[in-house]
Amino acid sequence: MTTAGATAMGAHDRRGLIGTLGRDGLLQVILVANTFLMLFPIIIMVFSAFKPTMEIFQHPFAPPNFANVSNFVAVWADTNFLRYLGNSFFVTGSAIVLILVLGTMGAYAIARYEFFGSSFVLLFFIAGLTLPLKLAIIPLFILMRDLGILNSPLALICIYTAMGLPSTVFIMTGFLRTLPSELEDAARMDGASELRIMWSVMLPLARPAMVIAAIHNLVPIWNDFFFPLVFIQDDAWKTLPQGLTSFMGEYTTNWGVLFAGLTLSAAPITLIYILLSRQFINGMTQGALK
Repeated sequence: MTTAGATAMGAHDRRGLIGTLGRDGLLQVILVANTFLMLFPIIIMVFSAFKPTMEIFQHPFAPPNFANVSNFVAVWADTNFLRYLGNSFFVTGSAIVLILVLGTMGAYAIARYEFFGSSFVLLFFIAGLTLPLKLAIIPLFILMRDLGILNSPLALICIYTAMGLPSTVFIMTGFLRTLPSELEDAARMDGASELRIMWSVMLPLARPAMVIAAIHNLVPIWNDFFFPLVFIQDDAWKTLPQGLTSFMGEYTTNWGVLFAGLTLSAAPITLIYILLSRQFINGMTQGALK
């Protein structure tokens, strides 16, 4: 190779390296900017939770005095926040348990057994992803009234379970189909029943997918405002999104107390996601690899 050729190749490599570094640097800048845009409203909410209402309007972006917890004390002592929090935990927890149990059982039957109409059953569930349940709000209202569960958490649990089943069946079916059938055959040769195979062999392997399905349904159920507004009128059964609106007065609003309530209501979901983040990432990674 001549000296000129080596020089040209070296210049080409340098240009390629500079182009790669520039592209990666631009990508990092975009990601940092996107992170800032996502976190900025959350930071302002947390800052406002430690400020009185007047300071929120006078210095909305200034760091607060974090030793001032009067707003949080007012939320716990002077409002029904604890009742709303308990209702949200009950409704969300019950719905997630039913979604995972029913969705996993349905997905296991579709993914691991061959029977006539299995593809139609899967398509039936997938169709539920394309049809928003809010379009059927009037028939749902009539149904809940006729069942006698209107104005009770059971109505919300039924609706949220129906909302979460399509996505859960879709996620779990795709994951369970990737598991090797040799595991089932070995368990059957050892005399394990079908229920034992599902519970002891398949479900431990499908735990990351179950975490993905749980988180996918947990956030919209916890934050939902529409269905509690329609089906719950009694203050004793209101969930957090609906109950927090009672902090807003007709003429004046204590914004510090409201932001404190919002901060406390966002904390459980944030902690749950942090605790399950490793399982969530593992599930996404395994799904990508498979």
